[in-house]
Formats: sequence, structure tokens, C-alpha cells
Amino acid sequence: MKPVFLIGYMCCGKTTLGVELAQQMDLTFIDLDEYIEAVNGMSIIEIFDEMGEQHFRHLETEALRDVAAMSDVIIGCGGGTPCHNDNMVLMNAAGTTVWLTTSPEVLTARLLLPKQKNKRPKILALPDNEVLDFVNNELTARTPYYQQAQLHFDSTDIETAQATTRTAHHLTTLLESVIS
Repeated sequence: MKPVFLIGYMCCGKTTLGVELAQQMDLTFIDLDEYIEAVNGMSIIEIFDEMGEQHFRHLETEALRDVAAMSDVIIGCGGGTPCHNDNMVLMNAAGTTVWLTTSPEVLTARLLLPKQKNKRPKILALPDNEVLDFVNNELTARTPYYQQAQLHFDSTDIETAQATTRTAHHLTTLLESVIS
């Protein structure tokens, strides 16, 4: 099976749903950021700090090309992955793209959880009361890229393990109807 690429803004559920989706579909889940970290021996924050965002985007596209050539994988992409280096063209040609959507308010609430904010270089230094405006501005800029996905899917209901399982089942059903 060709790859399935989960795209969307930070904390929309790409990893949470991706892991469950891969389990339900008997596929392998790959978190693109973790793949980049493993290949480069540095964290995403270290890459941003030491080499800058432009170099990170280059590494990201190289990693995306690697995983796009794989079979039987669900790939959770970084929030900015679709917006650089014609990555949406690459993903749409290589497999199935799914834009996971939820409201800016839900995204912000998830991003403000300490375990989330601390690993996000773009919001790490922002005061909490500025994160919603930041999210809204980035969503406005990124939506034209996200809209190029072949499928759009509401990923709001993933706050509990049971809800995640149920939501992943709905996405599995949708993917199976499209891929078959």
C-alpha cells in the first residue's frame, strides 16, 4: 500500500491518531520529526537553534522523500511540512494525504500543555496569552497548502484513549473506502 500522509497544524492529532490508525490498519507509523532526529542525531529544537529553520526545511524534505518511497506506512508530518519545497506535490503523488482539522481554540489548548509547548520551537518563547493569535495567523498562512490534501478529516475528538480509538476507526473506514 502507498503511504498515507497525515498533515495539519501542530497538535491536531497527527501522532495520536497516526499511532492508533497504524495499529488498526496493521501498518507502520512514522513520525517525520522523529525520523529527522534519528537521521541527523539532533532534536528538532537543536536543528532550529544551530542551523536555522531554512536548513531544517531542507532536511525535512530529504526525510520526506525517504519515507514517501516506503510502503505500508502512516506518516505523521510536521505542521509546516506541506508548506515548503513543493512537499504537497510530492506527498499527493506518492500516496494519500489527509488534512486533520480542529479549531484554533482546541489546537491552542493542546499546545499550551507543558509537554507540548516545551518541544515546539516556534511557540516556546511566546507568552501563553499570545499563542492563540499565533495559531490563527499561521493557520491563515498554511491553510492553502493543507487544503491541497486529498481528504479532510475532523480530529477534534481524541482527548481520551477511547475517543482516539473511535476517531481512528472512522478514519480507517474512510481510508479503506478511498484506497480500495
